[in-house]
Amino acid sequence: MNYKYLSNSPCEQAVKDFISALKSVGTTYKTEVTPTRQSNGLVAASAQYARRCSPHYCACAMDGIALKSSITSGASESSPVTIKAHDYVFVDTGDPLPQGCDCVVMIEDVVEHTRGAVRLYAAATPWSNVRQVGEDICMGDMIIPSFTVITPSIVGALLAAGVYELETVKKPTAAIIPTGDEIINEVSKPKPGEIPEFNSAIFSAMLDEWGVFSKIYPTVPDKPKLLLSAVSKAARECDAVIVIAGSSAGRDDYTSSVLEKIGKLVVHGVAIKPGKPVVLGHIGSVPFFGIPGYPVSGIIVMEEIVRHVMRLLTKRRAAPDFQVKSLLTRKITSSLKYKEFIRCGAASVDKKLVAVPMRRGAGIVSGFAKAGGIITVSQNSEGIGAGSEVMMKLLKNYDEIKNSVCVTGSHDPLIDEVSDILMRSDNPMGVVSSHVGSMGAVMALRNGEAHMGGIHLLDTETGEYNTSYAKRYFPDGGVALIRGVVRRQGLIVARGNPLDLNEIKDIARTDISYINRQKGSGTRILLDYLLDENGMNPCDVRGYEREEYTHTAVAAAISSGNADAGLGIFAASKIYSLDFIPLWNESYDFLVLSSALEDKRVKRFIKALQSENLRKRLDSLGGYLCEQPGEIVFL
Repeated sequence: MNYKYLSNSPCEQAVKDFISALKSVGTTYKTEVTPTRQSNGLVAASAQYARRCSPHYCACAMDGIALKSSITSGASESSPVTIKAHDYVFVDTGDPLPQGCDCVVMIEDVVEHTRGAVRLYAAATPWSNVRQVGEDICMGDMIIPSFTVITPSIVGALLAAGVYELETVKKPTAAIIPTGDEIINEVSKPKPGEIPEFNSAIFSAMLDEWGVFSKIYPTVPDKPKLLLSAVSKAARECDAVIVIAGSSAGRDDYTSSVLEKIGKLVVHGVAIKPGKPVVLGHIGSVPFFGIPGYPVSGIIVMEEIVRHVMRLLTKRRAAPDFQVKSLLTRKITSSLKYKEFIRCGAASVDKKLVAVPMRRGAGIVSGFAKAGGIITVSQNSEGIGAGSEVMMKLLKNYDEIKNSVCVTGSHDPLIDEVSDILMRSDNPMGVVSSHVGSMGAVMALRNGEAHMGGIHLLDTETGEYNTSYAKRYFPDGGVALIRGVVRRQGLIVARGNPLDLNEIKDIARTDISYINRQKGSGTRILLDYLLDENGMNPCDVRGYEREEYTHTAVAAAISSGNADAGLGIFAASKIYSLDFIPLWNESYDFLVLSSALEDKRVKRFIKALQSENLRKRLDSLGGYLCEQPGEIVFL
């Protein structure tokens, strides 16, 4: 018999056709609810949001004494300040900050005096050595997007955020069925013609690395009825079926014919060597693989075909690389005492890998959950300058990093929502974001360190947003604005507005504690504009110098009673069930280099901005007007 294979497809095309066929019959992943403490190594089936702040109270960050910083004013080496016993409280690391105190002085800096009094030789600053509410995680923040592999650090971040159970992708089980009259179990001295069965052990180990359980069935002799019975049973019990051997064109090769009796044959024969006689099909929605019996052929097929198809069932991606050269986007300062490991966001921008340093601190566990890599600062080094070439250890797959878009600048929850939309797509794409303020975005684009930047920069002379800044900092052009949203800015205050705040002038009241955004942020620029318009001086606002980097962090401080008011977006107040006093509608857009508009990652980001999915998500968040998101305005 002159047997011909059904096909001789290129490998990439065969995989594409096979996956398309599987999707058409409903092959997909399954989910289950898992306790967070038992979720390490599993895949999150949906985006996970913080259910509480971490820390959820103002915590002492050092052993020492807690006190009101103002009473230390003027303390110096030559003129120490004596603090009476009733004016301070001894505290340990992690203790709640005592009532009436706003700082902690390290015990090493406290000198005992007489009658319980102590002396300080340096003045303390407000909120020094204090972990404020939401320093690590703010309620409502997205901890991880959909289909993120859960790591030990993510487990910690989820628990810190009050997520005690979550929906995960259930690990699928693949049946492995060895076949052949000559196949025997492991023996010390096989006879001539007997072949010890070990392919199943190889394939089982590979599946384990890809997040798939395996169930090895007894070896089936080369008898069609027996194989049909074994395959039917495996298809009922497992999520995928792998038959070893019997896929070629020999007289005892029955795999393809058995499949055609109970399922659908999609591909038989792929243009790879070794590994050509592979069988691909499905029994109902259960993927079926007929793999050559030669071990090397089988391994090639597993790596080049089975691994990709299994991602339908696991939602996992490939393993990370190790060390790669990257460009540091911001200066890192470091102590001379330690070898320091800096967590970074990682993305490929303008054909170079960039490392975006993330917030540091022993309590910032969420940094690890979102980091793409780690760079090391050697001991006896004071730091690394911006623009330096560094080696970065990747925590994510290199292809995943290259397929991520880097968005910097002003914080807005819509970036997280776009990230989740892109991660839930058929071709998952990540978003690497850093919150450095609107002016930080402008500088990052000038230095070629990001694909785009979120900005809401008010021209205080014209009342126009964003355009004049783009023209000022890019006088030769070469940039465009991607329209985002109009969002409401206003005063975030405690629920019920117990202090009866109604307008911007009220934050100058002596009984009001304000919390501000950082210098360079669009919200800070708006506040300064509103103060000036109302004839107010920043010095009149108690708390003007107290800064946070996100809208949710501002809301967290107010929710905890750690501040009375702060300027922010409506969505942040809604997350914390706080009251909101609208003051201003502003344009939040994305500044982008014109050359980057042809980048497929930027195009996909724009498409997500224009999606009905995002519009629905923003409607749920509240405080947004989606006029023409994704529209490109060339400057």
